[in-house]
Amino acid sequence: MLTHVVTAIGVLGLLTVVPGPDMAVVTRRALMAGPRDGLRTVGGVATGLLLWGALTVAGLAAVLAASPAAYLAVKLLGAGYLVFLGAQTLWQHRRSAPAGRTDAGPAAAGSPWRTGLAGNVLNPKIAVFHTGLLPTLAPPQLPASWGMTLLVLLHTTLTLAWLSSYVLLLSKAGPVLQKPRLHRALGRTTGVALIGLGLAVATAAG
Repeated sequence: MLTHVVTAIGVLGLLTVVPGPDMAVVTRRALMAGPRDGLRTVGGVATGLLLWGALTVAGLAAVLAASPAAYLAVKLLGAGYLVFLGAQTLWQHRRSAPAGRTDAGPAAAGSPWRTGLAGNVLNPKIAVFHTGLLPTLAPPQLPASWGMTLLVLLHTTLTLAWLSSYVLLLSKAGPVLQKPRLHRALGRTTGVALIGLGLAVATAAG
């Protein structure tokens, strides 16, 4: 069993550090409103993973993954949400922020926790990930529901650790990142990345 768990941690760890929508949403919030909001956004992402995990154990995620219409609806909602966040970020970085400014103004509006939760929940790939990959990593010595619960908790813990560390790293570079030109460039890059991810989600097969 220990071998299976170690293997699962390795696979989940590699998948966790690959940049994707969750990391882009966290980056946006951390750059716009600071590390505190960034960490709250990470909390929302983790809550979304736990929700997907509960749906997976209950068998509902499999229904979504197997239903083309439901999958398409969630996919388009998620893609639209990412494009909206990206466009909003580009609009708010159309001019340089005043030197020394650390608040995000309008960009900080809304709950960062809800932002992270919505970004994760509206990603149908998580349903496919939970129903397609996780069962292959589950320790065969455990009942299926227990094995899946263990993997969901491991994945959530790894995600919390990685994204929280990433936010803290951004905060350490805060004085450099707050330079007006660099702040604007990073904001625009994040906005373009969010729009690109949204379009990729919308056009992805499956």
